Amino acid sequence: MGSRLRIATIGTSQITRSFLDAVAHDERVDYVGAYSRSLERARAFGEPLGATVFFDDLESMAGSDAVDAVYVASPNGLHAPQTLAMIAGGKHVLCEKALASNAREGGDVFEAADRSGVVVMEAVRHLHAPAFAAIRDALPSLGALRTATLRYAKVSSRHAALKEGRLPGVFDPRLAEGALMDIGIYCVEAMVGLLGEPDRILAAGSVEDVSSMVGKGEHSSWIDVSGEVLCGFGDAVVNLSYGKDWDNHLPSQIAGDAATLIVPSVTEQCDLTLITPKASGEAYGMGEGEGRTIAVERVERQMSLELADFVGAVLGDGDCSARVAWSRDVTLGSLRVMDEIRRQLGVRFPADGR
Repeated sequence: MGSRLRIATIGTSQITRSFLDAVAHDERVDYVGAYSRSLERARAFGEPLGATVFFDDLESMAGSDAVDAVYVASPNGLHAPQTLAMIAGGKHVLCEKALASNAREGGDVFEAADRSGVVVMEAVRHLHAPAFAAIRDALPSLGALRTATLRYAKVSSRHAALKEGRLPGVFDPRLAEGALMDIGIYCVEAMVGLLGEPDRILAAGSVEDVSSMVGKGEHSSWIDVSGEVLCGFGDAVVNLSYGKDWDNHLPSQIAGDAATLIVPSVTEQCDLTLITPKASGEAYGMGEGEGRTIAVERVERQMSLELADFVGAVLGDGDCSARVAWSRDVTLGSLRVMDEIRRQLGVRFPADGR
């Protein structure tokens, strides 16, 4: 590897374009290559953005001397196999969430990375943002944790297609997709990143029968479109609320016996409000107390923060390496939580049976 990290991409969706916008503003990185199952599509996507090498074969990409690292943004079910293929070729990997279909696959990925001496990190942008750091720093002000609700839900046009009898990839169990893996993961990873793994989980949700579209195989006939999950942390309970078939209009909050933290969004850059309760002997009324705004730094390209930590770790920066190691624990803990949620909802992926 030279003085600049040469990165290639797997995936041609909008999120890959957003990632490459961040790459274009990082002077330590060059975008050099693109992969697609069609070589023509790889060239059509990558060439206008500056790529000079193109692949329609994963082994060729993994073995290319022109590539140091790979950004993976394919469907969830391909993340672990493609990441493992890149690791086998000695490539560092930044992989979109979810890193793997389940915790076992995630563990296999990190074990392979350790054996090969490469950096692998899941790309979960909000964990690297100033807003997340501000939430974490505010937790001691809350006193003993009592409850929290982390919310992320928005109606998807793809759910309408599902109801009409079509199967968008985002709802295909064969691809390890569904509302939890696509959108609920933001709530799960925020919880695990802030509080660790719960000691008990109770999940309920809305699932759709997709048996007529996916046939029989190593997967369920059901896919989740929304869910509510209660997670126990000793005497405290955290509610995860997510969905692709309804819109959330309420903020998230984390409450202790000393104060409550209002979080307008678990995924976006926004100021926080810390509310200290007003002591009262009355049993009536809610929402009373003194509020204080916690200002959060705005970052133009949120994906630049996860990219910076990944590149820094590859280049040997100690602080970045520590954050990547922390994110590994969050990734594996979150996969274990999601495995249990899916078990209770009856959603099974092909990798679960391997």
